[in-house]
Amino acid sequence: MRGGERICAALDFGALGDAEAFARAVLPHVGMLKVGLELFAAEGPGAVRALAALGRPVFLDLKLHDIPHTVLGAARSAAATGARLLTVHAAGGAAMVQAAVRGAGPGVRVLAVTVLTSLDAAALDEIGLVGPPGAAAVRLARLAVAAGAGGLVCSPGEVRAVRAAVGAGPLLVVPGVRPAGADRSDQARVATPAAAVADGADVIVVGRPLREGGDPAAAARRIAAEIG
Repeated sequence: MRGGERICAALDFGALGDAEAFARAVLPHVGMLKVGLELFAAEGPGAVRALAALGRPVFLDLKLHDIPHTVLGAARSAAATGARLLTVHAAGGAAMVQAAVRGAGPGVRVLAVTVLTSLDAAALDEIGLVGPPGAAAVRLARLAVAAGAGGLVCSPGEVRAVRAAVGAGPLLVVPGVRPAGADRSDQARVATPAAAVADGADVIVVGRPLREGGDPAAAARRIAAEIG
């Protein structure tokens, strides 16, 4: 992949009409579309089907985290929507990740979320994850890949260490990406698109930097050019 093929546009909207309009604007300049909790809670599986029909893979970012039996069923249902990628929390444990992989089947790549980009060392300490974010991310990445996850979600700050830990095989998807000079908002651990890719990211997830400038297509083109 190169340039815009590496960009996953986050469709963080509360209505399918808004998400579709935005998706159509950026479609020529991105390689993937992401449906997250806000849109899925508002519109349900139909949103995934409608967006998949636009011709780009849909990344269904539900971050499943429950007992293995429940996650297996949820992953099976998610696979029926036409999504090509599905997230679970690596912190759910190896058995849960394995259940997600079984439920999703061969047509859906299960991505395990390591440490949320909004969490810093102090926040991790509060919830009982020992060590700095990088150490926690690597530990969870190894667990998830050993359990069969086809890829990982990690912050730009950990992508280099995670890539070194798991090798070239797993797909690394990196949120928390901000173009040079952009507001980091509520993200604690961020990097520029070019830096994330240089460190080993396969796909970068971009939301607010595309939505907030008034011209999402132009913003996507600039990010693709920055990646090179």
